Amino acid sequence: MEHSVELAELAVDAAALQMPRHVPEQGRRSKGLGRVGHRAVLKGAFSMQVPAPFEYRRAGTVGEAIGLLDRLGDTARLVAGGHSLLPMMKLRLANFEYLIDINDLHGELGFVAVEPGWIRIGAMTRHRELLESDPLAAAFPIFRDAERVIADPVVRNRGTLGGSLCQADPSEDLSAVCTTLDARCVIRGADGERVVPMADFHQGPYETAVGDAEILTEIRLPVHPNGSSAYEKVELRAGDWAVVSAGAAVRLDDEGLIADARVGLAAVGPNTAGIPGIADALRGRPPSQELYEQAGDLAAAGCDPVTDRRGSAEYKRYLARELTVRVLRTAVARIGAPPAAGDGDINRQGV
Repeated sequence: MEHSVELAELAVDAAALQMPRHVPEQGRRSKGLGRVGHRAVLKGAFSMQVPAPFEYRRAGTVGEAIGLLDRLGDTARLVAGGHSLLPMMKLRLANFEYLIDINDLHGELGFVAVEPGWIRIGAMTRHRELLESDPLAAAFPIFRDAERVIADPVVRNRGTLGGSLCQADPSEDLSAVCTTLDARCVIRGADGERVVPMADFHQGPYETAVGDAEILTEIRLPVHPNGSSAYEKVELRAGDWAVVSAGAAVRLDDEGLIADARVGLAAVGPNTAGIPGIADALRGRPPSQELYEQAGDLAAAGCDPVTDRRGSAEYKRYLARELTVRVLRTAVARIGAPPAAGDGDINRQGV
């Protein structure tokens, strides 16, 4: 079915699986978008509330979506709902000739599959489904921690894992979670599938490794024994983007020493950031408050926040340190312990 519609007529309300590749604040050149810089913003770009006209397509399978992207080129974008994409189109920060609705792909790409050594999550899996998945929470409680502090029920009912990752916002919660868990991203195109490590998936603010005729189909998470994870976030108001957030994944060996540890931060640089020095500093040592504080110091030194309306760079470094200490402590405490109903609840609006 093909229709020409205006935004007000398009009744979709979740997150896009392939976000426009641009950074308006920096006036970055982006394929298919032109250049939007400070002058455009100051002259009223953010006052625009009506998008340019576009045409609507609906894909029933992954193959059909890839075929449409291949035929329409960079004038098209995928949309599973549009909580992020459509507001940018309203502001004329993103202009496309075609939107390809992929909500019908939920049956194909909406799943949480537990396999030996791995958990696979489809890119169309909704936030609510991630929040409610007990097998996922048992293996990675960090997901339930994060989903509790993402937006509101409307967004969680329709927004998707793939949309969150492909938005590539430096403050995005699930990007920090997947960075912490060393996720693998499966991307499909006309020539088949390729697997991209999470460390290479985000190539800059609002830029991903997904090509113009490709789609993110699933995320693969390695499962290790005797490990656990945690996530905490500070925000100005409930459901808002993070001022700073941190995730940790820790694994202990048979003697109770740290075998591996990973920390991922959001909102403290151009991308969600893993702090590689933390693993080297903690590996082979017994868990302790002193060790967590050492890791916090590394996290604060390894991030690159900027001063903005959410807080000063100095305050954000303090949060990076404090949240790193907290999530490491919580992750270690959870190892071998059954999930608790209130586990991971935090003071979301301040530290």
